[in-house]
Amino acid sequence: MRVLVTGGAGFLGSHLCARLLGLGHDVVALDNLLTGSTTNLDPIRAHPRFQFVRHDVTEPCDIPAEAVFHLASPASPEGYLRHPLETALANSNGTRQALALSHRYHASFLMASTSEIYGDPLVHPQPEDYWGNVNPIGPRSCYDEGKRFAEALTMIYYRQYGLDARIVRIFNCYGPHSDPHDGRIVPNFVTQALAGRPITVYHPGTQTRSLCYVSDLVDGLIRAMFTPGTAGGVFNLGNPEEHTVLEYAETVRRLAHSSSAIVFRDPVSADDPQRRRPDITRARQVLGWEPRVGLEEGLLETIEWFRQRLDVARV
Repeated sequence: MRVLVTGGAGFLGSHLCARLLGLGHDVVALDNLLTGSTTNLDPIRAHPRFQFVRHDVTEPCDIPAEAVFHLASPASPEGYLRHPLETALANSNGTRQALALSHRYHASFLMASTSEIYGDPLVHPQPEDYWGNVNPIGPRSCYDEGKRFAEALTMIYYRQYGLDARIVRIFNCYGPHSDPHDGRIVPNFVTQALAGRPITVYHPGTQTRSLCYVSDLVDGLIRAMFTPGTAGGVFNLGNPEEHTVLEYAETVRRLAHSSSAIVFRDPVSADDPQRRRPDITRARQVLGWEPRVGLEEGLLETIEWFRQRLDVARV
């Protein structure tokens, strides 16, 4: 099968491309490299069934495909707060272009949405039928509302045109290929711990996250796309094991054998969710999916990857 991955040079997209190649698919990665990096694709660039296309997803393109994974968008607070307009357009115009291409070639479509559509949730854990608590005009709205609009567009194409489309809401994900400068907690904590710098925790440190290792997340994406009967479905993908941010900082420090101090600082972004944990009942029942990689196992893999690459310049 010929598969198009928008955002294919990003953290998650590059892992997805590699897994799809391993499954025998022909893969085209499309990325404008706003926040992605060609370095992420180095392990697969020479693969005979792989092609990289540098292109902005908001512009029309004509790439024949039988399946389209739409991942293109800045995904970290550092990325989307630095590029708010580009983020909003990737999730509006970009999603429309990806849907139109899928419709043109009768391709299956997967919209990579986010747990951020739940905002600072008033329901815990968050099931797919929760509508969220989002600030529509806050600084994070370029991403939160952008993804909510992308979901609406996807369901329009599903209902009006019969497109074989589904939505996945991705909760916090980590692993190799993370940008050390993207502002998310694992890259922040790991790079600080390995460098011996203070590990910065946003006050008060009791806010929670649920971290899913990237290989598990990629498995969920593939199952959501290719499991029969998922068209029109919405699936949370994430790890329901919940810890405080302070606990993550302490775990990273221990696993990295670091003597870094843990220091607190004021949050830099408004509307930061205080609790975040997915209800993955639907993914378990329909996709037969749940995370397999334990927190310490995944963090050790991530720490070692960063340890080997901290001195390598980002391309």
